[in-house]
Amino acid sequence: MVATSSLNSKNSASISELIDRGFPPGSLSDFDYWDYVVPEPNLNEAVFEETTCQSLAKMLENSLSKSKQTKLGCSKVLVPEKLTKRIAQDVLRLSSPEPCGLRGCIIHVNLEIENVCKKLDKIVCDSSVVPTFELTLVFKQENCSWSSFRDFFFSKARFTSGFKRTLILSPGFRLVKRKLYSLIGTVIEEC
Repeated sequence: MVATSSLNSKNSASISELIDRGFPPGSLSDFDYWDYVVPEPNLNEAVFEETTCQSLAKMLENSLSKSKQTKLGCSKVLVPEKLTKRIAQDVLRLSSPEPCGLRGCIIHVNLEIENVCKKLDKIVCDSSVVPTFELTLVFKQENCSWSSFRDFFFSKARFTSGFKRTLILSPGFRLVKRKLYSLIGTVIEEC
């Protein structure tokens, strides 16, 4: 809906409808209909944000996939349903107030195993933009007695050549934001 001018003559039907909804009649003397119209949502923005969220979730999944054999030494990484999408939504939320948005972001991907943080990957969202902030993402390993019990039995010498462990990620994660250019110094925000 586009408004090109305000209503000069008060439409009595619109005013009586507002009175029926609970607006006090005395407050409608200087009423302008366009002041109370809720703007329509921009569907292009919503579609763009959803596409960006899906792309970011895919980048995180690719990062885990790339790291599983090189840095984690496992054959499978089990990720809880919608974990990467939740993380991507938080990353978009944390990047929205930044001057370059997501384009000015570097994401450091880590995995916490038994209180030790292991670096997995570094994702540069747009290499043509000078980074304005960094996000440190820390995945956490699921503390499941079955996986350690299973690893104990299958770690015997006769099974090690053909079997590699499966890493199960917890639905919890830590995301820390560090602004690189701030007048008040380093700003760290954790969620």
